[in-house]
Amino acid sequence: MKRRQLLKYASLSSLAGVSLPLLPGTVKAGEVSTFAKRDLFAELGIRTFINAAGTYTAMTASLMRPEAMDAIRQASHKFCMLDELQDKVGERIASMTHAEAAVVTSGAFAALTLGMAGILTGMDPVKVKSLPKLEGTGMKMEVICQKAHAIGYNQALTNTGVKVIMIETREELIKAINKNTAAMHFLHINADRGQIQHEEWVEIGKKYGIPTTIDIAADVPPVSNLWRFNDMGFHFVAISGGKALRGPQSAGILMGKKEVIAAARLSMPPRGETIGRGMKVNKEEVLGMYVALESFMAIDHDEEYKMFQKRIDKIKSAVDQVSGITTVVNHPKLGNVTPTLNITWDATKIKKDGNQLREDLRKGDPSIEVVGGKDNLSVTTWSLQEGEDKIVAARLKEVLMAASV
Repeated sequence: MKRRQLLKYASLSSLAGVSLPLLPGTVKAGEVSTFAKRDLFAELGIRTFINAAGTYTAMTASLMRPEAMDAIRQASHKFCMLDELQDKVGERIASMTHAEAAVVTSGAFAALTLGMAGILTGMDPVKVKSLPKLEGTGMKMEVICQKAHAIGYNQALTNTGVKVIMIETREELIKAINKNTAAMHFLHINADRGQIQHEEWVEIGKKYGIPTTIDIAADVPPVSNLWRFNDMGFHFVAISGGKALRGPQSAGILMGKKEVIAAARLSMPPRGETIGRGMKVNKEEVLGMYVALESFMAIDHDEEYKMFQKRIDKIKSAVDQVSGITTVVNHPKLGNVTPTLNITWDATKIKKDGNQLREDLRKGDPSIEVVGGKDNLSVTTWSLQEGEDKIVAARLKEVLMAASV
């Protein structure tokens, strides 16, 4: 049966109160898959590793919470209407985050694109179909951003067709605002590098009637960041679901003013002929994201931070035993807020550089991933599983000792 015929049949059957026949290979209601336990990574010859680096997309970010996986498995056995699901889940997420409205997206990047689309088009379906073509549509075409906040991920904004205007000072910002200004965009993780801070950014936006937006992709913990910027008055807030929240890596959350979220959803699936049609998020991801957020907010974050600190102290203690090594534990304030061990060395006592040391860790058994540059290594523990801190400590010491002169 062709797709168009199937859709027509489903529509007519629904109206007539007729149940569709069970499709071949589908699982009956309440039935549990008998899929045997398999190590698919081993079958496919894919290297797995202990993640002492952090929640990087290239390293498949974080491991999903068991509660999120349970939600995904449960959701996979039933059908629902996607918009109704997003309505109900969005209401719950908005309540938890002090937002007027929220929606689960296919990552933070998609949240930025969809949020900007909502600001540009409003509820006009003609404008929705026009994106990313802005010229001649009556839509505004410029987004103002501080130079210190200019990163590659701003591509998510320019995908809608807008041009980013860079400024540095308050005076330059006010001068840049004009009838073509669609929004003022802020990057939280670089807040300390810009001259204008969050509150002032929002205050200027309100004064001149310009929507303000913020990217906080990897910026929880602290948990308060989930509602801080909504309370502050930003029109939309975009966050990743697959980092500290430990939801599906392919999910994120767009939250903020109800009119912006409602307009953004016009560019989201299940609607076609939109800029966001390819940014599909399925029912399993929506519910997995919702449950992951619930679980994250219920954690004792102070106790969790203490656990991360104990793990990093254990690794530091082992590495400090190697002659020529210097270690410093940093505590980031804006993003990726977890104890981070920075390791440097005296090049006259350690004969390998950072790239070679990382490769030694990568090729070991078990394989371990850390990050850093040619003259340093950086280690975090928030992606480690129980007991892996001991393994990382021992292997780091071993690799550094082997490189000692």
